[in-house]
Amino acid sequence: MIIIAPNIAIDEKEIKEEFIRASGPGGQNVNKVATAVQLKFDVANSSSLPHGVRQRLIRIAGKRMTAEGILIIDARRYRTQGQNRRDALERMGALIRLAAERPKPRKKTRPSMAAKKRRMEGKRRRSETKKMRRRVSPAYE
Repeated sequence: MIIIAPNIAIDEKEIKEEFIRASGPGGQNVNKVATAVQLKFDVANSSSLPHGVRQRLIRIAGKRMTAEGILIIDARRYRTQGQNRRDALERMGALIRLAAERPKPRKKTRPSMAAKKRRMEGKRRRSETKKMRRRVSPAYE
């Protein structure tokens, strides 16, 4: 079990790992050893995630989520499989923790009377400034 948050733990059987060849640093080793990790987690069918967290995770994940509801995380930052695997799991955990936080409900607010007066006074001053920049009509010359 991978513990993500106090109320969220994911069974390791739900996560599929695939090792692929990575580009980037590694010298000749990069052509021989599959060090990059592609982590796949079926969010849509996971029994480990509460419904609200699942919905927020699907919305937050963006392009990392497939149409079938599978979260795919590529990790190729390091030269070793172990480090990339750890990195992928940490990134997945961070994403799930972010989805586990409930967004604060927005409270409707109204501008105060003083704020409205300040705004109108600013608009009046700006209007006066622009009036002063206008050309003088020929009748007044």
